[in-house]
Amino acid sequence: MSPISPAQLGVGDDGSELSFFNSLQDFFFRPNSAHTLALIRIATGSMIAYIHLVWMLNLESFLGPFALINNATWRALHHGTVPDFKWTYLAQTDSMPILWLHEIFACLAGVMLALGFLTRAFCILAWFTTLMTVHRMTGMLFGLDQITLMLVMYLCLAGSGNVWSLDCGLHRRFGNFYLKHTWLHAISGLPVGARDGVMPKCWSNTFAMRLIQLHLCVIYLFGGLGKMRGEMWWDGSAMWYSVASYEYQSMDMTWTGHFPVLSSIFTHLTLFWEVSYCAIVWPRWTRPWTLLVALLVHGGIAFFLGMVTFGFMMIVANISFVPPALIQNLVGIGRRRDE
Repeated sequence: MSPISPAQLGVGDDGSELSFFNSLQDFFFRPNSAHTLALIRIATGSMIAYIHLVWMLNLESFLGPFALINNATWRALHHGTVPDFKWTYLAQTDSMPILWLHEIFACLAGVMLALGFLTRAFCILAWFTTLMTVHRMTGMLFGLDQITLMLVMYLCLAGSGNVWSLDCGLHRRFGNFYLKHTWLHAISGLPVGARDGVMPKCWSNTFAMRLIQLHLCVIYLFGGLGKMRGEMWWDGSAMWYSVASYEYQSMDMTWTGHFPVLSSIFTHLTLFWEVSYCAIVWPRWTRPWTLLVALLVHGGIAFFLGMVTFGFMMIVANISFVPPALIQNLVGIGRRRDE
């Protein structure tokens, strides 16, 4: 067996670990464009606006003085004998005008984020106002809210408005005005060095993408490990019980009961994919297949189990593994075909 070289160990010729740290720095902080994050921004901002619109359809039942879980009950749940230190100013008031004002502003912040207007400022505002509502929604919080909030939190760190945004268009039209007022760059998230509408690559884009990717790996790993605690995922019946549940059923898939072997295969494949996602999504030759399975799994959840918004946002989160250059090229090909 040939000896392992220092380069294979990720160290320099002198035995230092500089090569490893250089690779780590390149992994997290390599300057990159914002095309992937721009897609995530548009989808996430739109979903935040949609979520708050849904809450406003029956705001009194969610947050008002006669809510299903009122403020007194909320405080008893979160600040009892074992407090969890969860805080939101929405638990301090029962005033419907204040609650309406909060939800309308949060919905507006989502719209502005999707449009990419003053992107950095409205991204932070969308995250904060949604977090305040989510902290108040004990008992009515779902995976959609958590995934959307996770994505917008990391978007706050990046320049997701550097492409496909009103900020970018305004900078291209009034570039000299932006150059004279650096505070506009701060609240829009546009790089200070941008000139003539050309946005330089930023390290913060790569950093935000990596955080989304790592967070997604943790979600899938612990989601899979949690499923492994249930017998139905071991005996292969989990898929059948999912499609047979009338609570979530949006399309009749009970015909799969005539093919128990097929249902069992899909159950075990789904469990294997979820547990191993954090390992197989990184190599280039397995990543496309991993993301294809993610599209099928979450697409199935969206179309067959009635959770359209949740399935959609999970697919959006998986877009973080698509290189910005690939998205840029695909959009460029589409534009050339339209011309």
